[in-house]
Amino acid sequence: MSGGETRGSSRPDATDDDDETGVQAELLQAPKLDRRVLARLLGFVRPYRALVAWSVVLLLLLSAGELAFPILTKRAIDDCIRPGDLRGLYLITTVYLGLLIAVFGLRYGQAVLTQRMGQQVMHDLRRRIFGHLQRLHLGYHERNPVGRTMTRLTGDVEVLNELFTSGLVSIFGDLLTLIGIAAVLLALNWKLALVTLAVVPLLFTASWIFRAKVRVAYGLTRLKVSAINSFLQENIVGITLVQLFNREARHRAQFEALNAGHRDAFLKSVFYYSVFFPVVDFLEYLAVALILWYGGGQTIQNALSLGALVAFIQYSERFFRPIRDLSERYNVLQSAMVSAERIFELLDTEPAITSPAVAAVPAGTAPQLGSGAALAAPGTLLGQVEFRDVHFSYVQGEEILKGIRFTVRPGESVALVGHTGAGKTTITNLLTRFYDIDSGAILVDGLDVREWDLAALRRRIGVVLQDVFLWSGGVRLNVGLRSGLPTERIEAALRAVGADAVVERLGGDLDAEVGERGNRLSVGQRQLIAFARALAQDPPILLLDEATSSVDTETEIRIREALKVLLTGRTSLVIAHRLSTIRYVDRILVLHRGRLVEEGTHDELLAHGGIYSKYYQLEYQRQSEDAPAL
Repeated sequence: MSGGETRGSSRPDATDDDDETGVQAELLQAPKLDRRVLARLLGFVRPYRALVAWSVVLLLLLSAGELAFPILTKRAIDDCIRPGDLRGLYLITTVYLGLLIAVFGLRYGQAVLTQRMGQQVMHDLRRRIFGHLQRLHLGYHERNPVGRTMTRLTGDVEVLNELFTSGLVSIFGDLLTLIGIAAVLLALNWKLALVTLAVVPLLFTASWIFRAKVRVAYGLTRLKVSAINSFLQENIVGITLVQLFNREARHRAQFEALNAGHRDAFLKSVFYYSVFFPVVDFLEYLAVALILWYGGGQTIQNALSLGALVAFIQYSERFFRPIRDLSERYNVLQSAMVSAERIFELLDTEPAITSPAVAAVPAGTAPQLGSGAALAAPGTLLGQVEFRDVHFSYVQGEEILKGIRFTVRPGESVALVGHTGAGKTTITNLLTRFYDIDSGAILVDGLDVREWDLAALRRRIGVVLQDVFLWSGGVRLNVGLRSGLPTERIEAALRAVGADAVVERLGGDLDAEVGERGNRLSVGQRQLIAFARALAQDPPILLLDEATSSVDTETEIRIREALKVLLTGRTSLVIAHRLSTIRYVDRILVLHRGRLVEEGTHDELLAHGGIYSKYYQLEYQRQSEDAPAL
């Protein structure tokens, strides 16, 4: 990318230690539950409210069934065992077993419904995020590391899945169970109920401390996961350089630091859990001891039946379980809020480059999806390109292009020449409208690119880059990226640029796997596939960005022959550092520090003796020095 755009930091040696204090303060000071975020999350649940309703119904029945077991135990002891009523005991045992089966069925059905609802919501959310990512402009993706974006689409979404499947509905069930148990205890014996519930303030205090601590630990863990993903993505993509420069040991140490940071953050939450659950168990057994002490005394004094005492003990065990679960689920909810805020921050990022509400579309072209109302432009697309006093900067105050003016006539081939950072690639990025200019105008056939439908504009511009990207799959997929291209057209494009030899090397199968990023092919072969891709698209405008700089001499000669076919009848802008590759163009534009300083044919510019002439002499001198001695 020309122009030195400021991007998000994803350095392999970057750590988040400096941010931990700020993250802790932000997590602790943030509102415990953002209702707006929760409302937006529930918006994704709304299409599946029938599943939620049935899940709640099953949960109510399940809670009622759970509350009935201690009552049945009490009846069995007081009404059957102590009086010696064996027949009544058999009846209660049968009811107990039947209720147990019913509870099993209710629990199974409720779990299936909540999991189905959660997976449907996650499916919709992932689809929404992925679609939004494809609409975001190029600058966003260059400023944000891929690993961080992947964390949003995978890790953060998975956290929300846990919220929907075992969070919201289960929290409601736990609260209902607590209220039901408290009501039953008070109905059985209000004095013993108060004794039993005496430990509840201690339990809620422990839960409050636990939630606060684990909330910070969860936030730090998510931060560390994002850092690890960013590092791994960058390290794997750059594995060639890692091995070439023998950086394995250094990168291993850097990864170890990141991995240790994640481990330590996660172990903090493990520590809080290892303290909290024993505390809950202690308070639970303390409650049982209080029941035995006070309730046992009342039983001895015949103020409380033995069955009621046993029921109290069983209810106390059931009472502490939902409180323990609530503490965990509350932290699931908090963790989900953090993930949801990150996801919604991404979804709220508006694409900087969009089609206008009323987009101009060439005559005879159907409007594209998402383009709004279509307005047919008069005439046919000829391929004329015009830059009118264009100013542009990636970073405010640092202009890359400074008043660029030129016109490329239909069918004319023009080369862009200049040192690295002069703005050559920036011009192609602006023509395809990956970025919008600061001032001036860029016109295609007399129409400002900002008035075009984006899909229609880019469909008519073929681009061949120096760094060719190929998808995993076959040659057919990578050449026929435009939907609807027939096989005959793909094969003709391959023959025209000499890329049919690549297919023959793959066994003559257009669908033979080329590997991730085309790693089964050489650099030159990938470049030929890119030329075939551009030719199959049959665009009126062609952009070649260093398209022959990475190929050998034999392949370059083959490409030059293919270019004669490819450039015929097309407007073309060619970027090349090797001036020998652009002598065939009609005109050459020389850029220097963001300005157009020279313009003319190869011979005219050499005769002028300016910057182009100096470039040419330097290249000729290098070629002479590199030539082998005879």
